[in-house]
Amino acid sequence: MSSGPTLDGAGMAKLETLEAASAHLQRLHGLVEGMAMAMRAQQNTSQIGAQMRRAGNPMIGLLKGQFGMISDQVTALLLASTRGGGEQAKLRTMREGIAQVRTSLEIAVARTKEKHTVSDPANAHPARNDSSPE
Repeated sequence: MSSGPTLDGAGMAKLETLEAASAHLQRLHGLVEGMAMAMRAQQNTSQIGAQMRRAGNPMIGLLKGQFGMISDQVTALLLASTRGGGEQAKLRTMREGIAQVRTSLEIAVARTKEKHTVSDPANAHPARNDSSPE
């Protein structure tokens, strides 16, 4: 068993969602930094927008149900990545968007742990639902 705090079933599900979203965010960050390296080498960066959309859409779907605000931030990031304009400004906007989403995910993890920590491990069973409106 882990020595960390015990979470209820909803908290465990939310943390799994946030961990999966962090993996998606790492992929997006890799694409953004790949764009930066391509720009430095004066290579073509026209496919980055499409790659960002393909990598980011599953993340939006994953977050939409439980973390709609973070999902909207990812949507804004993808929108910025597909807009026209200067490459430097687009890169800066994308880096800022990645940082913003990463911060939001970290805050969501902390809040989830805070809200869903149970003091009695017997109440941590996901099948048991004491808060049903019956």
